[in-house]
Amino acid sequence: MFARRIAVVGAGYVGLTTAACLASLGHHVVCADIDAAKVDRLRAGEVGILEPGLHDLVAEGTAAGRLQFCVGAGAAVARPDLPPVEVLFLCVPTPMGAGGGADLAAVEAVAAEVRHLLPAGCVVVTKSTVPVGTAEATRKLLRRRDVAVVSNPEFLREGSAVHDFLNPDRIVVGSDQQDAAERVAALYARLGAPTVLTDAASAEMVKYAANAFLAIKLSYVNALAELCDVLGADVADVTEGMGHDRRIGSAFLSPGPGWGGSCLPKDTRALVQVAAVVGVDVPLVSAGIAANERQRDLMVAKIGEAVGTLDGARIGLLGLTFKAGTDDLRGSPALAVARLLSDAGAELTGYDPGCPAAVPGSTDDVHVVDDPMRAAKDADALVVLTEWPEFRQLDWTALGGVVGRRIVVDTRNLLDPDVVRRAGFSWIGVGRR
Repeated sequence: MFARRIAVVGAGYVGLTTAACLASLGHHVVCADIDAAKVDRLRAGEVGILEPGLHDLVAEGTAAGRLQFCVGAGAAVARPDLPPVEVLFLCVPTPMGAGGGADLAAVEAVAAEVRHLLPAGCVVVTKSTVPVGTAEATRKLLRRRDVAVVSNPEFLREGSAVHDFLNPDRIVVGSDQQDAAERVAALYARLGAPTVLTDAASAEMVKYAANAFLAIKLSYVNALAELCDVLGADVADVTEGMGHDRRIGSAFLSPGPGWGGSCLPKDTRALVQVAAVVGVDVPLVSAGIAANERQRDLMVAKIGEAVGTLDGARIGLLGLTFKAGTDDLRGSPALAVARLLSDAGAELTGYDPGCPAAVPGSTDDVHVVDDPMRAAKDADALVVLTEWPEFRQLDWTALGGVVGRRIVVDTRNLLDPDVVRRAGFSWIGVGRR
C-alpha cells in the first residue's frame, strides 16, 4: 500500500477519527476545521472528545508528522509545503433540516471553497451521511471533469469509533468512476475488510438502509418488552431465544427508553423524506419513528406508576448521555425522558460518568451533579437511563441510606435485580418478569 496525501475537512467525531486512523495506517493527513480554537487545542494535543483510543492516535500521528491540523478547507488543500492532495474527505455536519431532510449547507460551502484549489486527478470523498444523489450534486458543484467524486459512508459508533474504523465489518465505496472508487478502497487495504464497490447512489443508500433497519429492530424489541410486561413473559429470555437465530442475531435486541443520538433519528427521518420526494412510502420506517416517540411516554408512565405521582416527586437520574462510553448529549433519549418528567412536575437531579458538565450545573431540566450519591439524596426513585457499566458497581446499600424511597426503575435492564433487592430496593425493569 502506498501512503497518500489526504485532506480531511471536519474535526468532529467522524472527521477526527477518520484523520487519526488514516494517519495510523501510514497516510499523510491534514485535518481542517472552521473552528480556530478547536484547531489550536488539537495542535496542543487536546482532543476534547470522549472516545477510547482517539487521544493516543492523535498524539502518535502528530508526533510522527503524519497528522496536522489547520483552519479551513482551503488551507488543507493548498499546502505549498506538502505534495498535492490526492484524496479529500468531506466529514462536515449534515444536521436534520426542514422537513426531516439532511442540511447540506456545509458540504456545499466546502465544495465552493476548494473547487479552484483541487489539483487535477484529486478524488473528493463524501464521508458524512448524505442523501442519495449528493455525490452527483457535489460533482456538479465542483464543475471539475478532472476531479472524481466518491461516496464512502462511515459506520462508526460513538464510544467505539476508533475500533470500528480499524476493525470494520465492511468498506463501502461508490462512484461512477471505477478507478476513483478503487483508489479510495485502497486506502483501507491494510484492514483486510470485505469491500463493496458500487455506484455512488447505492453507496449513499447503504448508510440510510442500515441505520433505518437498526432503528426498526430497536423499536420492535421495545414493543416486545411492553407486551412481555402485560403478558408476564420475560423479554430477556425472549431476546435470548431470538438472538440464537442466525437470521436475526443478538445485536440491537436490548429494550430501553428509546433510540437516539446524532445518527438514527436524523437518518430515519431523512430516508422517509427522500422517499416522499420521489413518491415512495416507507411505512415500516415511519412506524419505527412513531414507536420510538411513544417509548419515552411509556417510560415516564412506568416511573409515575412506581412513585405514585410525578408532580413534586424527586427523581434521581443515572445517565444523561445518549449511550455509554461517550459524552454526547445530542438526541439523548435520557434527556427526552427527563423533559417529559419535568413537564409532569418532577424535580430532577442527574449524574453521568461522561457528562460534559465538569462542574455541577444544569442541563435542560436536570440539575447535574458529580456524584451518584448526590443524585440519590432524598430521591423518591432512582431511574437508570444510560447503560453505563459503572452503575452495576454502585454501592446500593450506601445509596439506600440516602434515598427517600428505595425504588429503582431500570429502563435499560442494566442492573442485577438480586443485588439491588438485597439492598432493600424495589427493582422495576422493562419487560422483565
